[in-house]
Amino acid sequence: MLNFSSSATENELRLVIIECGRIAYERHLMTSNDGNISVRMNDDHILITPSGISKGRLALDDMLVVDLDGNIISSRADRKPSSETPMHLEVYKHRMGVRAVVHAHPIFATTLTVADLEFPIDVLPEVLLTMGNVPITKYATPSSHEDAEVIRPFVKDHNAMLLRQHGSLTFGRNLDEALIHLERIEHVSEIFWRAKMLGTVKRVPAEAQAQLVELREKYFKG
Repeated sequence: MLNFSSSATENELRLVIIECGRIAYERHLMTSNDGNISVRMNDDHILITPSGISKGRLALDDMLVVDLDGNIISSRADRKPSSETPMHLEVYKHRMGVRAVVHAHPIFATTLTVADLEFPIDVLPEVLLTMGNVPITKYATPSSHEDAEVIRPFVKDHNAMLLRQHGSLTFGRNLDEALIHLERIEHVSEIFWRAKMLGTVKRVPAEAQAQLVELREKYFKG
């Protein structure tokens, strides 16, 4: 379901967002009312989760439709747009091929930024092979225009980033891709943390790293 097609209807996309929210909530990638999920519809309008609603308990009519300037096109009267909508719109404006954006609060990946550690790109080969570097933004005040500003330098060249002390932002051609990126950065972050607790972090050898980067450029770029 998350790998929706370009012909998906608005109702189908609402169901997709509900499913993505359920998965993210149950896997502790989003807690409380945190995080937001959005998809680009065929008319270039954006379907996005509202403010103040748990992503694990979404209903079909909870989502809002906004345009690329953030104007509300349709919404329930008691639903307000997320204050982080501009961050989602920043991605859609710069990446025409992106149709899904997920802002989450994964525990281990967020811990890296709190501890002022870089994302460990070189501890698992699948990260180098499929994602490449995962940058960490400058700190931004949540729910402000700063969220969109700090991601701007990275949007064109990355599909995943960590928001300093504020979770993650992942995106792709559908919600399946965006969620896979989210799950992968949390998975490697937890492994890195557990390895540090045991005392040793082994890195992928430099020569192998170069081979993996070459393969990514050939098969996984874009």
